[in-house]
Amino acid sequence: MIKSYDHLTIAVTNLESAKEFFQILGFETTHDLVIEGEPFSTFMDIKNLKAQHVTLKHQAANVEIQLLYFYSPEPQTDPHIGRLDKLGYNHLCFGVKDIEAVVETLKTKKIKILSHIMTFNSRKLVYIRGPEGVVIELAEWLN
Repeated sequence: MIKSYDHLTIAVTNLESAKEFFQILGFETTHDLVIEGEPFSTFMDIKNLKAQHVTLKHQAANVEIQLLYFYSPEPQTDPHIGRLDKLGYNHLCFGVKDIEAVVETLKTKKIKILSHIMTFNSRKLVYIRGPEGVVIELAEWLN
């Protein structure tokens, strides 16, 4: 039924900061446009929709992240976005080759590291803080 992962969309209040975050992880901007009115308002069930829609792609991993910056309506905040014990969306995980080196690079770029690197279920894992407080996990598979 499902052929592949396609994309994840994150609504943001600081578009440039979010783009910079994903660029650090190796993503490049492929599309940057404004979506407005129909058919987007009906499709997303958001009246008076106007938003900047940015697509970032990681070529090597063939993964897309889409960012939405709303001009209207005012976006709704989730006060529990970064909590891993809340219901609904929990976190996104990217596979990496050398987790220790990646973490050191992220620290130099002032990316918040949320946990120590731990080994679990044939992987080394670490959590980091993404745009708008979303949690992103990095995983290195062990042989």
